[in-house]
Amino acid sequence: MENLLGLQRINVIRGIKLAIRDASARSSDPYVVVTMANQKLRTRAVKKNVNPEWNEELTLAIADPNLPIKLEVFDRDTFTPDDKIGDAEFDIKTFVEVAMMRLQSMTSGTIIRKIKPNRENCLAEESPITWENQKVIQRMYLRLRNVECGEIELQLQWIETPDSRGL
Repeated sequence: MENLLGLQRINVIRGIKLAIRDASARSSDPYVVVTMANQKLRTRAVKKNVNPEWNEELTLAIADPNLPIKLEVFDRDTFTPDDKIGDAEFDIKTFVEVAMMRLQSMTSGTIIRKIKPNRENCLAEESPITWENQKVIQRMYLRLRNVECGEIELQLQWIETPDSRGL
């Protein structure tokens, strides 16, 4: 891929108080779909759990940091189309800017930037971008939209590639 800035690893950690979509089971079988431009990745479904733990790493190739990453949560159904549990999106522009800084001399655990929740983002709380063990990391809790309840916990990690062009 030409114009590659680097790779964005997204650890989809867990869901918190997701909406119930299986009325008979009083639960859901949730999975997460992550999309950016023409890239689409998904986690496995976790059966009968509104507080699922995925701990799955998904990796996107980043060429344009201005494009948002979209996240949709679905309830897996066997005989009918999967029900949507909610969606969210987040911006990676600030994260990529931090990743392009030369931070090797920083102390591990240093907070480089903090992204505050606002009306334009889906953050449920402040999201720090830190330098940890020679890696740029961002932890975030996303409040799902278009649903009565639910949050998704993620951790982002930047991966340099040998042929990346930088910003």
